Amino acid sequence: MPSDGWLERVRFGPDGLVPVVAQESRTGDVLMVAWADRDALQQTLATGAAHYYSRSRRTLWRKGATSGNEQYVSQVLLDCDADTVLYRVRQSGPACHTGARSCFEAPETGDDAGGHLLTRLARTVARRAAERPAGSYTVKLLEAGVPAVSQKVGEEAVEVVVAANAQDDRRLASEAADLLYHLLVLLEARGVPLDAVWQELEQRSK
Repeated sequence: MPSDGWLERVRFGPDGLVPVVAQESRTGDVLMVAWADRDALQQTLATGAAHYYSRSRRTLWRKGATSGNEQYVSQVLLDCDADTVLYRVRQSGPACHTGARSCFEAPETGDDAGGHLLTRLARTVARRAAERPAGSYTVKLLEAGVPAVSQKVGEEAVEVVVAANAQDDRRLASEAADLLYHLLVLLEARGVPLDAVWQELEQRSK
């Protein structure tokens, strides 16, 4: 989290407010857009809980104070023009007042809607973890705990090796898909975002 000196760089509007975008740190999904004054930003930096300023009520408010749908802020970023703030958060429950996970919920369209397929799958796993729908295999794995998921990843890795050595391309592709899925579940179980993997790969590519 940045120091209080960071606040001096923020370009507040004539009304003393700055727009704040809340982004789910695990999935990259944009959850909501709100406003903050200096006090709201200071409270966010001090507590790690997302604070905003309500223009309708003209008062400071902490996300989830009444609904319980809190936002735990892991990172606060300022854009290049210093007039927009980004909260990277872990959302507890729905972010939108309508009960939707995001204020920007909409059907995905196009072959690559929502970004890379693996990223979209990681988002789905994160949603299952947050919403815990009954009958979900992903939820069953997560509830079994890290050791059980780790064992499953090991089993799937062995299946990949067997398929490769058998020179069965179709089976190899299928087993590789199973391995990637279970690896994403393991990352979710340990609270490690896929972004961390991308960052590690990017560093190695240099």
